[in-house]
Amino acid sequence: MKSGKQRRQELRAARLRRAEKNRQALLDCLPLSFTPSSQLAVRPGLLASYNSYGQPLFVARGWYQDQPFCCRDCGRDEIWTAAQQQWWYETVQGSVYASAIRCRPCRLERRQADGRAPK
Repeated sequence: MKSGKQRRQELRAARLRRAEKNRQALLDCLPLSFTPSSQLAVRPGLLASYNSYGQPLFVARGWYQDQPFCCRDCGRDEIWTAAQQQWWYETVQGSVYASAIRCRPCRLERRQADGRAPK
């Protein structure tokens, strides 16, 4: 019979093996010549802590890349650039599971309506 400590160590090792297997599967599905047009390396040490068994996709991938999105308020198609993502996740320490949902003019308008921005 195993002690609780031994069992926890086994579970932790199995979890790490699964995470590495998932990461490798993600990287294997990318073409060998794949180079994102706008890529910035992820620095995991600068990210806000997240209590999850898995990693966000950009951390597993190893870089930020431009992400298209549709503004929730005006419906305009926008792009959340790799530089903006790096600023949000690493400098501001934003949640690693958050993503852009509003364009810049709509964000400013919303802040002004809430009284958080100068008019």
